[in-house]
Amino acid sequence: MLTLSTRSQAGIGIALVSLMIITRGHHFASLQNLPDASWAIFFLAGMYLRSAWPLLGFFALSWWLDFAAYTWGGTSGFCLTPAYIFLLPAYSALWFAGRWYANQHQFAWRTLMPLSLSILVGLSLCELFSSGGFYFFSGRFEETTLVEFGSRLVKFFPMYIESFLFYIGIATVVHTTFVLIPSNQQHTNAG
Repeated sequence: MLTLSTRSQAGIGIALVSLMIITRGHHFASLQNLPDASWAIFFLAGMYLRSAWPLLGFFALSWWLDFAAYTWGGTSGFCLTPAYIFLLPAYSALWFAGRWYANQHQFAWRTLMPLSLSILVGLSLCELFSSGGFYFFSGRFEETTLVEFGSRLVKFFPMYIESFLFYIGIATVVHTTFVLIPSNQQHTNAG
């Protein structure tokens, strides 16, 4: 089980908020060509932050960033439809997947199976809610069919997986570093 001090959780929370501000859409703080980290942020928040309040905070922050980008940043409002509400269950799926994995976590190779399972389930549910909600309920598509939705999944879902795994890979390196540094310092001090 993954347990962190309140101070560590606060630091991780601040890092995740900063990452969302930097990477979410096209707004005032975007860095050129940096992929959106929102999906990974919700997964990592579920994994590292023990309270459920950050889930609501990240919902509010993502909404505010999208609203600001549309209102003041000149970004298209194409995605701001009634289907936007489907982001709530989409992001919640990632958060719950991260929370589930936190309860399975051990710093051992055998943890890769539950990590992979939580990522697979979380990503799949998130994609079905976000893309499915948009495709079927946004009003942007005249005729909706399961076949066309399937072809859109095949076309767009790999890009979301790629950016998610990019950030999870970085988080894995950072996590491993923070676990191994204290362990190495203890061995050095004992010797």
